[in-house]
Amino acid sequence: MLGSALDTVLDRTLVPGYSRIGYLLRRPGWSGDRADPPRGALAGRTALVTGAGGGLGEAIATGLVRLGATVHLLVRSRDKGVAAQDRILAAVPGLSRDRLPVQVCDLGELADVRAFATRFAAEVDALDVLVHNAGLLPAERSETSEGNELTLAVHVLGPLLLTRLLADTLAAGAERSGTDSRVIIMSSGGMYAQPLRDDDLQFRTGDYGGTAAYARTKRMQVVLTGLLADELAPRHVTVHALHPGWARTPGVTGSLPLFDKVVGPVLRTPAQGADTAVWLAAAPSSAVGTGRFWHDRTPRPAHYLSRTRETPAQRERFRAEVGRLTG
Repeated sequence: MLGSALDTVLDRTLVPGYSRIGYLLRRPGWSGDRADPPRGALAGRTALVTGAGGGLGEAIATGLVRLGATVHLLVRSRDKGVAAQDRILAAVPGLSRDRLPVQVCDLGELADVRAFATRFAAEVDALDVLVHNAGLLPAERSETSEGNELTLAVHVLGPLLLTRLLADTLAAGAERSGTDSRVIIMSSGGMYAQPLRDDDLQFRTGDYGGTAAYARTKRMQVVLTGLLADELAPRHVTVHALHPGWARTPGVTGSLPLFDKVVGPVLRTPAQGADTAVWLAAAPSSAVGTGRFWHDRTPRPAHYLSRTRETPAQRERFRAEVGRLTG
């Protein structure tokens, strides 16, 4: 078993810890509560995975359906969703298509999120797992039709609104199963370099950079995890954030070609990057708690640098502003 001191060194030194090297070194030590969930652990459960048309989203959906869940694939393009559905069906023998419904919604457009949530809640009586995976890294600043900066809309506003609109459905899942329903937010290790910018959520000041906007909104996701964990705890819904490490996905290879060229030989597979999200969906409640930030089935610090630590007042301003933006 990998010692905790070595695990911490791997985590802090990034390249070994975030790459497939860290995954392969840690995996033999996953036992007890951190062991692989048993086959059928999610039988009879329902999950919704956003950004499920490829990459980590498709890998998460594959892992959840292998554990017995019915997994709704939420995508912007139905054609892309059906293609992912076909690949998962080919990868999991004996799986029926009705275990992988395709749902269409643009998470950046809040009116579309509201319409989708209404449809989904009418279609699905109870939801056990909601995975917020959809993401993007734009080269230039742009806004949605509703005037929100795109990364903020897709990474923060859309997930917040969808979670709140499906709170009753998630609570019904907890009541049906007798355990907690789970909201899982795919953040990024890049958030460690950024503080919470509660004063400029829309990135209207300074020189815009896609990588910085991505990391800033990933920091916001971690703060949002704590806020939603407190909000949803009375309804037996737990909330978890994680970073997947460095995985080879179309998003990485397309948006960060230089990073892919340099680190490509040690990037994780999508399944390795998806591992902790799948484990969080099925692990014992006592092992996962709520409101934590995870990597490789282990809770991690939300901050490494003192300059990134937000104050309670900043968290409250952030809560109030995202609440205002999502109505």
